[in-house]
Amino acid sequence: MKKLFLIMITAMIAFGFFMPGKVITVKGSDTMVILAQRWAEKYMAEHPGITVQVTGGGSGTGIAALINGTTDICNSSRPMKPSEREKLKIRYASLGVEIKSAKDGLSVYLNDANTIHELSIEQIKNIYTGKTTNWKDVGGKDSKIIVYGRENSSGTYVYFKDNVLGGEDYTSSMQSLPGTAAVVNAVAKDKNAIGFGGAAYAKGIKFAGVKKDANSKAYLPTAENVKSGDYPISRFLYMYTKSRPTGELKDYIDWILSAEGQAVVTQVGYFPVK
Repeated sequence: MKKLFLIMITAMIAFGFFMPGKVITVKGSDTMVILAQRWAEKYMAEHPGITVQVTGGGSGTGIAALINGTTDICNSSRPMKPSEREKLKIRYASLGVEIKSAKDGLSVYLNDANTIHELSIEQIKNIYTGKTTNWKDVGGKDSKIIVYGRENSSGTYVYFKDNVLGGEDYTSSMQSLPGTAAVVNAVAKDKNAIGFGGAAYAKGIKFAGVKKDANSKAYLPTAENVKSGDYPISRFLYMYTKSRPTGELKDYIDWILSAEGQAVVTQVGYFPVK
């Protein structure tokens, strides 16, 4: 009986009477992984024939998976590099499709006990390049600054290096951690710590107000300040596909960009693109 049942199912699949549900794979940015999981959960609840599988690993890992053909969507907290797009072109005759899916105020984390409340871009750069090593040099207490950051496969690592450090190398004393949540946890436990990452991850720590320069006003990474452009380290969060999406993949991306999908962005703690 069991054998007959299996033969019937095989025949139904062969003749198109039964089709397994569509699986959409999403891989990449750890900054985006909570957001991507919430999108997936809500979409699957409304579309029971679709399975959306989400994994992190960092933007660089996601981009590599897209080039290798092992993911449908790459999540990235930085734009793809020309060299990465060229690899896509060689393999798929396409430079890929870039979709801006949310905005983020890339945040500087401080322990709640830290007496510092604001830092300029230059001060942050000096801390992360090792030129400033004591909190007293930026108006705080006489204590060594404990520097936390992300690993080099992270899009946040690359974006911060390019846009805050001006391309300079991170200090060798920076403790690199495998995810934004790990950075937040480390800063929450160490009163002399500093870290950086997405605005949505802030639990048990405080944001530093960030100033464009020493004479500017400091701004926190709020929705209003990111939208107005006053917060100086805001960025887009991207999705990439290797070619123009069609079918169920297009439907999913269209839903993410819809009012319903963008409402999830706000719920998670990031900011809508529209």
